[in-house]
Amino acid sequence: MRCARCGCELSEGNTYEFGGQTLCEDCYIDRMATPKTCDPWAVYTAKRTVEKNPTLTPLQQKIYDFISHRGPADMETICSELSITEEDFRTAFAVLRHMELCKASKQGDKVVYTLFNS
Repeated sequence: MRCARCGCELSEGNTYEFGGQTLCEDCYIDRMATPKTCDPWAVYTAKRTVEKNPTLTPLQQKIYDFISHRGPADMETICSELSITEEDFRTAFAVLRHMELCKASKQGDKVVYTLFNS
């Protein structure tokens, strides 16, 4: 048996079900622990952390730099230009939103991602 997400070999008893898929432990945890952009406690905690030591992961920094240099962009453009998956973008962006560095907003019928203070 193989994990439906990453394809690793699964042994009997080491499988997890999520959304109709059989997953390994790592993929299951990734699915269950995905950060949400609208989380007041996460925003509070992240803002306190940013005041003390504002460090970003390399992916978060790439997204922040892209948005700050290019301006508002939709998810498809960001993912395409940075060669990342939508899932990776959403996870990294949630943290940027919690830190109040970036935000999403509507422009016409599209959702664009921009700097928080713009």
